[in-house]
Amino acid sequence: MSIQTAERSTHIDPSENTNFQRHLIAYKEATKYVSGHLLELGSGEGYGIQELRPFVKQYLALDKYKPNFDFEKVDVSFENCTFPKLDKIVDNAYDCVVSFQVVEHIEDDFTFISEIYRVLKPGGKLILTTPNRLMSITRNPWHIREYDAQSMAALISSRFNSFEMLGIDGNDLIKDYYKKNKISVEKITRFDVFNLQYNLPRWALKIPYDLLNRYNKNKLLTNNGSLSGSIKFSDFLIRPFDNTCLDFFIIATK
Repeated sequence: MSIQTAERSTHIDPSENTNFQRHLIAYKEATKYVSGHLLELGSGEGYGIQELRPFVKQYLALDKYKPNFDFEKVDVSFENCTFPKLDKIVDNAYDCVVSFQVVEHIEDDFTFISEIYRVLKPGGKLILTTPNRLMSITRNPWHIREYDAQSMAALISSRFNSFEMLGIDGNDLIKDYYKKNKISVEKITRFDVFNLQYNLPRWALKIPYDLLNRYNKNKLLTNNGSLSGSIKFSDFLIRPFDNTCLDFFIIATK
């Protein structure tokens, strides 16, 4: 079995469907806000580009790795970039910046937000998502940190005076899947009697995490295939944030 990191969501793997749809809703919602010159920080596998491209004049996608995606076909530029610094981008260059499920991976998150503020035009918008720490079932060693409402507000307000804190939540179908996933994960973590998931360094946990995550998602698909396969992006919703939201959905204006 090949190792597939949980941090590169794809629509190809059926066991990833719920996670993929959870990511897709952010792009669907972002179409309401994007315009002009758009910068995406952390474009991943590129599936969100086709959602946003029709709404903007120019699109630059940045990511550490270039995926197997035909950027030229959709008239989108791609450049390799390691965040947080955006050295090749001048001040006040973009009308919108989108960054979905990225900031939790950035060591210097305050510099990352400062750089986004710098490259936005006055009046430009940042649209950002990241997991709500209070709804995470277990430690994800790929994440430097996760946020609660207080730490997220502190991060965004370090540069932006104007922002709205919304959240990504789900209907009863999503809540049912979340409950089943939590039970399944807890059946695995009950063997962690020494609490290694929190006591070991992140690098030591990445491969075991990915292997167990793949095992867990395949098991969920086997036992709950009709549930996993039936979930669509429309089963998620954007609403004012509270502690039961799965993700933050931030809209900040320069």
